[in-house]
Amino acid sequence: MQRWWFLEENGDAKDVSAKLESSGKKAKPPKPSGDRRHTFRVLVTCELLKDETVAVTGSCESLGNWDPEQCVQMHPENDGTSNVWRLETELPREVSVTYRYLICSIEPTTENVHVRRFETHLVPRQIPVWLADEPADGKGVEPKIDTLGDINGHVKLDKGWLTTETIVQFKFFDNPFSVKDRIKNRLLYVKITTMNLRINAEKQSLSTMLSDESLSNDTRENAAESATTYSFTEVTSLGNANASYEQQSQFGCPYNKDDFLIFTVTVAEPENVAYLVDLYAYSSKSKEDELPYHLGYHYILPNFLKKSEGVLELPVTCASKHRPLGMMRIEYLKVTPLLPSRCTLERSYIRYWNKRWAGLDVGHRGSGTSFKANDGNVIRENTIASLKKAVTHGADMVEFDVQLSKDLVPVIYHDFDIYVSLKRKTTLETNDLLELPMRELTLEQLRNLKVYHVVEGRSREAKFFDEDLEEHQPFPQLAEALELIDPHCGFNIEIKWSQKLKDGRMESEMTFDSNLYVDCILRVVLEKAGNRRIVFSCFDADICTLLRLKQNLYPVMFLTLGVTSRYPSYHDPRCNSIEMAVRNAYATELLGIVAHTEDLLRDQTQVNLATEKGLIVFCWGDDNNCKDTIKHLKSLGIHAIIYDKMDIYSDKAVKESVFLVGARESQAALLQQIDIENRYEQTNQHDFLNDKDVLLNRDKMSSSSAAAVPVTPSS
Repeated sequence: MQRWWFLEENGDAKDVSAKLESSGKKAKPPKPSGDRRHTFRVLVTCELLKDETVAVTGSCESLGNWDPEQCVQMHPENDGTSNVWRLETELPREVSVTYRYLICSIEPTTENVHVRRFETHLVPRQIPVWLADEPADGKGVEPKIDTLGDINGHVKLDKGWLTTETIVQFKFFDNPFSVKDRIKNRLLYVKITTMNLRINAEKQSLSTMLSDESLSNDTRENAAESATTYSFTEVTSLGNANASYEQQSQFGCPYNKDDFLIFTVTVAEPENVAYLVDLYAYSSKSKEDELPYHLGYHYILPNFLKKSEGVLELPVTCASKHRPLGMMRIEYLKVTPLLPSRCTLERSYIRYWNKRWAGLDVGHRGSGTSFKANDGNVIRENTIASLKKAVTHGADMVEFDVQLSKDLVPVIYHDFDIYVSLKRKTTLETNDLLELPMRELTLEQLRNLKVYHVVEGRSREAKFFDEDLEEHQPFPQLAEALELIDPHCGFNIEIKWSQKLKDGRMESEMTFDSNLYVDCILRVVLEKAGNRRIVFSCFDADICTLLRLKQNLYPVMFLTLGVTSRYPSYHDPRCNSIEMAVRNAYATELLGIVAHTEDLLRDQTQVNLATEKGLIVFCWGDDNNCKDTIKHLKSLGIHAIIYDKMDIYSDKAVKESVFLVGARESQAALLQQIDIENRYEQTNQHDFLNDKDVLLNRDKMSSSSAAAVPVTPSS
């Protein structure tokens, strides 16, 4: 990853790459001992769940070298009665050691480590070279106690990412319950319980038992209790203004009218897990302390969840009489890990935003759309030439659309459909063109055929004749853009994905599996991004969830349509208002939202909905193509404005990216640190510790790095 990025925020450009020991996993070769003893102690203020434990990882072999599989488990003090966790280990004496704490779980069957939450401060905790727990006289001093997630008052404890486990989300929205009239107006409580299909000798026998309607309710509940599996279930209601994922209560979560419930279930072996959906309700004459009664249930077997997403129409069986009670509709999403894993615990930018990055200028599709009437753009959108033009005129970032060709190559293109000429001509005739979904052509076909934009195909009027200009060609690969565009220009990579509209139509019929789709794009970015600032975005909330859970390096932003008359509304209500988008982004721990400017200008106070929760706000839309509007949006505190024609609407005096400025400052910081380290090497340790000027400079550098604290809800 990038040297200047790490210098700018961390002040440490030294990379380490050794695999280290894990806590209690498989047997590993013995590690060489360090020459100083150190004791880690950390206070855990949050409640740990069953199967969760506390661990530490860091920049040396004895701490696992940031590899989540090699992190080292800690143990509670005072025989488990204390909230302080402890670890004593050997550390190398000749180097300073950086480290982080994390909450993890270890899957009992495979002993795979799953990162539940981890510290994501840009500047990790540090043990200086000269610090040792045991003084020369042998009289040890009890080491200080850290607080999990808190470094100098800055709290950063974020969700982990998938390493080997799978997450299944069950979504209840759009009033999904159709039940008998006598209970139609009752408030229903929904609870989801995982069941282990390995509990019986034969998996199929338990599956049969679960679907056997002749069993009594007591028998089912006993089976459910005995079949518990390694899993974590959390739920959030987006009807709540402060929506966040929490553990479900004994009788589940209430579903209010027009609510949006999301259950997130983490499992290690999805093929061997079933899900029991229970519905509870209170009697109309129930007393204040009376418990709800079990209304109905249904089992979701793993073979119901073959695809990455889908809709389940399930019957609700009456819990007392085992008769049909009604129906319920559940939309699900299955998130699988990106394998092989490419992420470590060394650093994370999933919710990082530097306060100096205010009102960034982002080039829309490069230097702007090129197929709107009278736009005057002479460069084809979403091409290498268009991206380079935006950079030349001072774009801090460029925004472009990425989707897959038929052979799974990520390419840059906006529309789902294209027109292909059956003859290579410069003039178009009606019988020359064939409309095709872009996904039906391989990369070679896209690059070699005469392809027209949908606007050209429908108007029968070609706009570009640039077959001989390589950088002007449509469908550049994402990998090419990452290699050819100035690395100091950030990328806002919008993932194109077809969504269902509110009227039931699909934007385009997609044949790709969503996990495969996202994995193909992520692999290219993780391999080719180098030192570039990257933000992912998508209009589909589920794709944003996949992007967030599959990696821990790049931030994700939720694109929202908002309240608008220009575009049809989506089936998923999370995208149809800024309020819902903010709640979803906050609960999912995304960096922020990309709002439609039309909706922002309609009600400018909506900016506060996001910023008060620590979320970052970008904005998009045709309204942005105006200098006065851009200036006004920046005055509202919008963090980045996406607009066309950077050469016309940008008011920058110096046409360069804000990240280039940061790179220069990082270079200066590097030279200063080299000077300090040289002074240290040339003096003995005692003289160095008494050199106040050196210490002050070192502290100043550390504090300046720590000052660039990510803007997050927990900061």
